[in-house]
Amino acid sequence: MDLRSLQLFRHLAKSLHFGKTAEAMFVSPPTLSRAITRLEEECGTVLFVRNNRSVKLTVAGEVFSEFAETTLESWHQVRSQIGHQQTQLSGLLSFYCSVTASHSHLPKLLDKLNASYPQIELKLDTGDHALALDKVQQQQVDIAIAIHTPDFPAHVGFQKIDTVPLVLIVPKSTHITTLEDITWPEHKVVMPGSGPSKRIIHHWFAEQGVKPKVYANVAGNEAIVSMVALGLGVGFVPKIVLDSSVAKTKVNSIEVANIEPYSLGLCYLRDRANEALMRAVLTLFRTAS
Repeated sequence: MDLRSLQLFRHLAKSLHFGKTAEAMFVSPPTLSRAITRLEEECGTVLFVRNNRSVKLTVAGEVFSEFAETTLESWHQVRSQIGHQQTQLSGLLSFYCSVTASHSHLPKLLDKLNASYPQIELKLDTGDHALALDKVQQQQVDIAIAIHTPDFPAHVGFQKIDTVPLVLIVPKSTHITTLEDITWPEHKVVMPGSGPSKRIIHHWFAEQGVKPKVYANVAGNEAIVSMVALGLGVGFVPKIVLDSSVAKTKVNSIEVANIEPYSLGLCYLRDRANEALMRAVLTLFRTAS
C-alpha cells in the first residue's frame, strides 16, 4: 500500500467517477482501476460497488476512506515539519557582553532566539564592557551588547534594547537618602577613570556648577560600588550594575532625574547586516525590544 494509491482512492471516494478522478489525478482510467484493485486485494474486501452507471463506496470502503484521510493528513504534517526544519536558519552566532549584561539582558534575548531558531549554535564571551566595540570591529564576535556614545563608529550598527539610568550611591552609614542631603565639598567622589560614565558624570557636575572632590579614579563600575560600600566616598553607577552587586545592601541608592542615562543595545558591523543569519537575528531582537 503506497501513498499514491491512497491519494487516488481518496479522490475517487469523493468524485465517485473513474473518469473524473483519472483526469484530475493525471492517470489513465486503466491505471486508476488497477490501483483500486490492488488496494482491495490488500484489504481483502471490495471497497467500491461499480457498474456501468455508478460507483459507490461499500461499508468497508467507508471505513477505509477514514483510514486514507487520517494517513494522508499525518503524512502532510510530517512532511511540513521536515521541510520547516530543513529551511530553518543554522550556524554559529557569537556574542560578547559584560558580566553584568550577561545576567540582566542576555538571557531574555537568547531565550527568544533559541525558541525561534533552535538550530543556531551560540557562543558567548564575557568581559569588560569597554572591549565590546573592539570585539565587533575586529570580527572576534558577531554581536556585542554595548553602550552607545557620541563618538560611536559610523560603520558599526546599533540597535537599542534598553535605557539604563545612572544612580548616585552613598555609604549606608551616612544615612543620606536624597540628593539635597549631600553637601558636595564635604564628600569625596569615586570617579570612573574611563568609559561612557566618565563623560556623563563630568558633564553632570559641570551643569550643577560643582567641582567634585575626587577620592580616586577607578576602572570598572563594580569597583565604584565596592569603594562606596567601604565608606570611601560617593559615586555614580548604572542601576543594573548596582542591582547585581553583592555590596548593594551596604549603600543607599538615590535617583537623579537630570543625569543622562545609558542607551544599551546590540552592535554589529553594518556591512554584515544583510547576511541571512544576522538579518533574521537582528529582526527578532528588534521585535523583542
